[in-house]
Amino acid sequence: MRLLVVEDDVLLGDGLCMGLRKKGYAVDKATDGFKAIEMIGITEYDLIVLDLSLPNMSGWEILENVRAHDLETRILILSAKNFVEDKIKGLDMGANDYLTKPFDFFELEARIRNLLRQKISLEESVIIYGSISLDSTKRIVKVEEVPVKLTRKEFGILEYLIKNPEEVFSAEKLMEHVWDGDVDLFSNTFKYHMYSLRKKVADIDPEAAEMIQTLRGVGYRLATEPMDRRDQE
Repeated sequence: MRLLVVEDDVLLGDGLCMGLRKKGYAVDKATDGFKAIEMIGITEYDLIVLDLSLPNMSGWEILENVRAHDLETRILILSAKNFVEDKIKGLDMGANDYLTKPFDFFELEARIRNLLRQKISLEESVIIYGSISLDSTKRIVKVEEVPVKLTRKEFGILEYLIKNPEEVFSAEKLMEHVWDGDVDLFSNTFKYHMYSLRKKVADIDPEAAEMIQTLRGVGYRLATEPMDRRDQE
């Protein structure tokens, strides 16, 4: 899951990002409203942690801008504004939750988990594709009913592919969803994780591993039909 923290307090923002990354999330950060809108426009986030008092553009304006064209992304307002009127306004404008500062990090993380569970519940929590089953809520993957221990990155890649079967995605698109924004797109990190994912699946069911396909010069997909070896890397 990829999150965006919009917070102009550098120490608080850095601390939030560090804590959430330790919990397994991919996290980006914006310190002003213009940058937040720019990042939201080019990246698909699962949840946004949004401060209201920001330079250049307020959190209210960001919330209104996002909800004008996106009703799915979860938005949690994190603000020092603790008047009931502000909370009502935020929720009425489309925020999914509102937490006031000062706050406990563990409460914030619990609220984030809850909002992401709500998002997942709108989809299928357990997705089955061939002999592969993936539980987004419990973060469990099984092949032929045998549990497969995946890293967070491997799970993220498989989760994105299995939720969008037959669609072809570039490495950059998959990394955008699973990694933080400062990932080196020219490193071999992605290829290593893809290789490791396939190997773990193949150890149980080689045919299932062949569904995780690489299309030379195009991208990656999860497909039911085998492909000509000449089309793969």
